[in-house]
Amino acid sequence: MAKRVILAYSGGLDTSVIVRWLTDRGYEVVTYTADVGQGEELSEIPYKAKASGAVEAIVEDLKEEFAREYCLPTLRALALYEGKYPLTASLSRPLIAKKLVEHAQRLGADYIAHGSTGKGNDQVRFELSAWALNPDIEVLAPVREWEFRSREEEVEYALKHKIPVKATKEKPYSIDKNLWGISIECGPLEDPWTEPPEDAFEWTTSSEKAPDEPEYVEIEFEEGTPISINGQRYEKLSQLIMDLNLIAGKHGVGRIDMVENRLVGIKSREVYEAPGAIVLYEAYRDLLSLVLDRFTFHYFLTHIPHEYAKVVYEGLWFSPLRSALDAFNSSLAKYVNGKVRLKLYKGSVRVVGRQSPQSLYVEDLATYSEKDAFDHRAGASFTKVFGLPLKILGRVSKG
Repeated sequence: MAKRVILAYSGGLDTSVIVRWLTDRGYEVVTYTADVGQGEELSEIPYKAKASGAVEAIVEDLKEEFAREYCLPTLRALALYEGKYPLTASLSRPLIAKKLVEHAQRLGADYIAHGSTGKGNDQVRFELSAWALNPDIEVLAPVREWEFRSREEEVEYALKHKIPVKATKEKPYSIDKNLWGISIECGPLEDPWTEPPEDAFEWTTSSEKAPDEPEYVEIEFEEGTPISINGQRYEKLSQLIMDLNLIAGKHGVGRIDMVENRLVGIKSREVYEAPGAIVLYEAYRDLLSLVLDRFTFHYFLTHIPHEYAKVVYEGLWFSPLRSALDAFNSSLAKYVNGKVRLKLYKGSVRVVGRQSPQSLYVEDLATYSEKDAFDHRAGASFTKVFGLPLKILGRVSKG
């Protein structure tokens, strides 16, 4: 009896070659493809998978589950890895791993497989997620052990065995897409001094070619969840995010170019597109600052974004830590109600207005007009008490 394996299959170069490579080694390969809003036609996936040697191809629509159960908690944490990366590909891995484990159990497979490399982050995310859900599952990672030394050799192998793939020697990018953003690697991007070529980008217009007039976008939140764009209410969060990708991408918003620290210890030049996510981050942070008291807001900013980003980036989605952080963030999200108005222009996004029924902004206290209700005389006592430690320090230092 053939050994059955469920392979996370994108239809790209690596996973297409993996199907044939595993088949040649006696495995019965079932491919699993998750529709997480990558914006591609997936109807051809079963054909491509079977043409590569798969015995069965599963395609599943996970867009709304991905948006609500993975993207939304990360937005509420304002998690950006190393202050830049909105964790686009990182977020889809635990969801896909969960589905691989579920289908492996349903189909009686002892193995799951992925297309991650030995120096990539995704190997950790897939495997830690899978083992957290089923500690007995066996994980195969052919890219870590096969004979190919470059993507060019993979392309030659695919052409030789008539495996349908998009990658070519002229445009050898490795691209991973979902509704939260796009990750782009390889080719000329491996030189951190080289500006990313325009043909590497898919969702965003260059700032030079973006519209000459700014566009204003109004996003409404209800208990920490974005529910409308410019007054149009959405039942599906996934559709709101995808529509926002189009709006913001047209203005060149959401391009990220960074050298990041991978889990295995190396530095890697990464290019991302995340137009909708970047706009939502700006809006959520601004509204959060309007409705939270100073103590809570400062604690949140100091502790949550960085720690949550590490949890996601390092493959710890199915951990008690992530669940506990989500509980904290969800308790704050109840206050995040209201609207944020943003200005999109030539690659930039800027908040220009905000309002909330839970707003802690009091105009009579903040104003410098005749409506000013602040007790300025109390300021003298406040600064005297607040500055007392420095006053004492100054006396000691002086004498």
